[in-house]
Amino acid sequence: MTTPARFTLDPAFTVGDVNPRIFGSFVEHLGRCVYTGIYEPDHPSADEAGLRTDVLELIRELGVTAVRYPGGNFVSGYKWEDSVGPADERPRRLDLAWRSTETNRFGLSEYIAFLKKIGPQAEPMMAINLGTRGVAEALELQEYANHPSGTALSDLRVTHGDKDPFGIRLWCLGNEMDGPWQTGHKTAEEYGRLAAETARAMRQIDPELELVACGSSSQGMPTFADWEAKVLAETYDLVDYISLHAYYEETDGDRDSFLASAVDMESFIENVVATCDHIGARLKSKKKINLSFDEWNVWYASKLPAQMEENTRDWAEAPRLLEDNYSVTDAVVFGSLLIALLRHADRVTVACLAQLVNVIAPILTEPGGPAWKQTTFFPFAQASRYGRGQVLDVRVDSPTYETKRFGEVPLLHATAVRDPETGAVTVFAVNRSQTEPLPLEVGLHGLEVTSVVEHTAVADADPEASNTLEEPERVTPHAVAGTAVQEGTLSATLEPLSWNVIRLA
Repeated sequence: MTTPARFTLDPAFTVGDVNPRIFGSFVEHLGRCVYTGIYEPDHPSADEAGLRTDVLELIRELGVTAVRYPGGNFVSGYKWEDSVGPADERPRRLDLAWRSTETNRFGLSEYIAFLKKIGPQAEPMMAINLGTRGVAEALELQEYANHPSGTALSDLRVTHGDKDPFGIRLWCLGNEMDGPWQTGHKTAEEYGRLAAETARAMRQIDPELELVACGSSSQGMPTFADWEAKVLAETYDLVDYISLHAYYEETDGDRDSFLASAVDMESFIENVVATCDHIGARLKSKKKINLSFDEWNVWYASKLPAQMEENTRDWAEAPRLLEDNYSVTDAVVFGSLLIALLRHADRVTVACLAQLVNVIAPILTEPGGPAWKQTTFFPFAQASRYGRGQVLDVRVDSPTYETKRFGEVPLLHATAVRDPETGAVTVFAVNRSQTEPLPLEVGLHGLEVTSVVEHTAVADADPEASNTLEEPERVTPHAVAGTAVQEGTLSATLEPLSWNVIRLA
């Protein structure tokens, strides 16, 4: 038997409170995320607005909060005016980012209505085009969306059928502007000045807006950290967040390193925090910039060039792009990424799973057919439901294993969240071992919990098992027996290659 992994929990030692926005998601006009994903007027389940009610039900169960829209790379060619007014009068446009044709049948009003149907927790997070557009267009969109009435653009919204303003508080100042693939790509100096001028102007209308500046598209970018430093030097007092994006996939059969992907995510977060605080110190500012990890997921991006070649030769509408089918292994890595976000809840206060439906998503659909849950659905839904409250400081003492990419890595990756009202505690834990169960011992110092409510795991004898159209419930969380609390210690055994949720009361 493997040596036990151990850590101690104490309510006196916390990381910070979980901001509900950490359970955000992302809807981009990419592939079938919107069309035949959330919006399919001819589907048997469609409501009067053309939204798939079967998908809405799954999204509510998933527990998403803030939903970033409309991109992504798509936003850098986006003309917001195309997406308002009578749907049958909206123009068709070429989308350069994904080499598709955009019909604009689903637009700004439909997005806001979609959020309302998810529920009051679903908050808009609107991205602005700073690739091919600038300050003037950002102000026009803000006026149309948020001003009550009495001006040309707010009154135009009213004539379009939306009397009440949309009340968008959270805005992204562009998308991945450091990336050469981005339409309107800019240097850090160019983008920093444009973002600052846009932020300053938008705050003249509403000083209470929350604004996200573009950080690096990944930690691997050649301009990483220097980009953040230069952008924040221009924008520090004008923005509230800087963004991070990261995707992970198994490459060259190196599953050991893939399972340790959160090592990279955590270092990314810590390096950006260090850069933010360095600029704050240099500017002698008491303000702290928080992090918006507004794109993260497992994504087999190496498949993209072939998909683009196959699916987008003729500027198709809603082609099948980025429709990764996720395995148990992917779900374990995905859960580990969630743990990484929670472990940094003091500074990561917005996060968006990219994306919500069909496109590298926890929910898949077939046009005219069913919708079902991917393996990654379960860790997100469980974390969103039970990961609310205070993140406790977890310092793991764990057996390790060797990886090509990250060196020696703990087999256990874990965090814990305490509900301050009830005292209930939820432990989220991943066993990275592909072959061996991992005994776990957790000291419960100063906590009022005395019993295990439940212990569930996502694991399978077949690490490639997934949920498909033919077998949509092949993988679901299952109960784990034998987990107990005795004399102030939680004891459990984590199955090989598993995502675990242990609820204590």
